[in-house]
Amino acid sequence: MSPAGPRAGRDDRLVVPVLSCLMVLLLATGWVVSGKLVSDTPPLAVAAGRTAASFVAISALSALRPRTWPAIRAGAGRWRAVALLAFLGFFAYYTGTLLGVDRIGASRVGLVVSLLPCLTFAIGIVAFREQAGLRKVVGAVLAVAAALGYALGEGPADGGAGGGVLVTGVLFALAGTFAYALYGYVYRQHMSDVPPIAALPAVTGAGTAMLGLAAVVLVPLGTISAGQWAGVAALGAVLTAPVFLLSHELILRKGPLFTSAVALTVPFLVRLGEWAWGEAPAPGPVDFLFLVLCAVGVWMTVAATPPAPAATPAATPAATPAAADHQPLSPAEPERSTS
Repeated sequence: MSPAGPRAGRDDRLVVPVLSCLMVLLLATGWVVSGKLVSDTPPLAVAAGRTAASFVAISALSALRPRTWPAIRAGAGRWRAVALLAFLGFFAYYTGTLLGVDRIGASRVGLVVSLLPCLTFAIGIVAFREQAGLRKVVGAVLAVAAALGYALGEGPADGGAGGGVLVTGVLFALAGTFAYALYGYVYRQHMSDVPPIAALPAVTGAGTAMLGLAAVVLVPLGTISAGQWAGVAALGAVLTAPVFLLSHELILRKGPLFTSAVALTVPFLVRLGEWAWGEAPAPGPVDFLFLVLCAVGVWMTVAATPPAPAATPAATPAATPAAADHQPLSPAEPERSTS
């Protein structure tokens, strides 16, 4: 079982960077592949298919580990939390972001998704009583403005749609990103004592049911070829399933804010991937400026300041504010902002 709250261990100095790098590379690759798939496959079908494939892959992996079976039953028994997590992290997130990709392209949606740290921070203030400093507020505003400027600055992804389609695509992506920012807190609050490989079969299964039902009702599935379904299945099993496991492990080790901050590097890699694939021109000076401003804004939001020294030498470690800031969080406690 995973310990409550973000994990703290000596191995984190090595494990966390490795997990973060793997997650970023797989996530960026997934965005590029998703952009290719939604160009000729309905976005809702891609969302449902990739979630179903990841559900099968994760369930098969967990079934091969009998040690996790009690934890799987425990996670599945929390059906209210499972339903909420499936809606936020799968139905709302994938529907919003893939509809956005269909309208404004994977690169722009990737940058909107990189606002996760700022949205996570805002949700922490409003819903989880986190403290807010001026630097973090300014950083969140800067990152949002830069991301919107980048997404809206070059016109529609297909070069022929109107401004209304462009704005709609940004709004879809923002709605999906907001849902996933909330998902991180809900997951840690309700599943912190369950390892990801045991919690995700129930959550991805519920997400598959939600997205599958919507796809059956809204998408002409008969027009999708076997080759298209194969591409969607590969996306889910090879890229999406590992990203799920890595990101949820990071949520438990470092918390939602850190995990979402890692996504900042994804838009850079997505844009380079699209350029290498011949789907987009090389980033220009204005693009680079917006990306740098977004990076600065996210850094201002997530960077911690050194803790204040103890007021008196006689104070006990548990009584000082600095020591209190370093106490492990319980599953229900919010992450602390230190600006």
